[in-house]
Amino acid sequence: MIALLEDRSVIALAGADARTLLQGLITNDMEQLSPANALYAALLTPQGKILFDFLLAEGDGAVLLDCPHSRAEALVRRLTMYRLRAKVQIELRPQLKVLAAWQGETLPGISFADPRLPRLGIRAIVAAAEMPPGVSSAEPYHHHRRALGVPEGDDFGSDAIFALDGDLEQLHAVSFTKGCYVGQELTARMKHRGTARKRLLAVSAATDLPPPGTAVMAENKSVGELTSTAGQEGFALIRLDRLQEVAGGRLTAESVELQLARPTWLFA
Repeated sequence: MIALLEDRSVIALAGADARTLLQGLITNDMEQLSPANALYAALLTPQGKILFDFLLAEGDGAVLLDCPHSRAEALVRRLTMYRLRAKVQIELRPQLKVLAAWQGETLPGISFADPRLPRLGIRAIVAAAEMPPGVSSAEPYHHHRRALGVPEGDDFGSDAIFALDGDLEQLHAVSFTKGCYVGQELTARMKHRGTARKRLLAVSAATDLPPPGTAVMAENKSVGELTSTAGQEGFALIRLDRLQEVAGGRLTAESVELQLARPTWLFA
């Protein structure tokens, strides 16, 4: 199964200061990025909430950001705002496409293991002219990652969820040993004080889910709210302490009964 992720775009940062610029902005450690090792990271608000998440790879003479298409232009603007006098060229590269495979296939182009979770397989950034035949749409990939409980892109909203509430630590997107970055102070404080009480969890139902923002209820008590929906699948930000209080209770959103996933990679 090879999927063309038409909902992803590629941003290139080239120039002498590209890695230095990103090191001072994003949640992960650019020292760990190499042609053999991709990264997952986010750009946060100063208050520690997720604005953008993306995968980073090295190739084509640049650092390449594999990011949601719907947020790509906004991410370019945000990076450009932070650039100041740094020697960095920041541009969208629409001629580059993103592929994903998770059943042992090999991919052309700049390919790398997905750094978030081994079962997500591999990804590749490839020129449109080198696209392999017979690729599927993005939907099989999204069904696969939702089944694994892995959020990305619109699942987080924008400026709505703290990095640790959004599972970014367990998905290897946050370094606690690098220097400062935007939102680092609050993220580190939540880590060391153990104050992250919410988690972004995958949900599913037998019928289409109600829209994002709908409260998730258990025994007439709100335990969270839906953050994204795609037909019968989606994600919800859940208060773990409240969920524990109603352990085994029926979960609903606008009378739609929900099944809540608790992935082993998150709760191991």
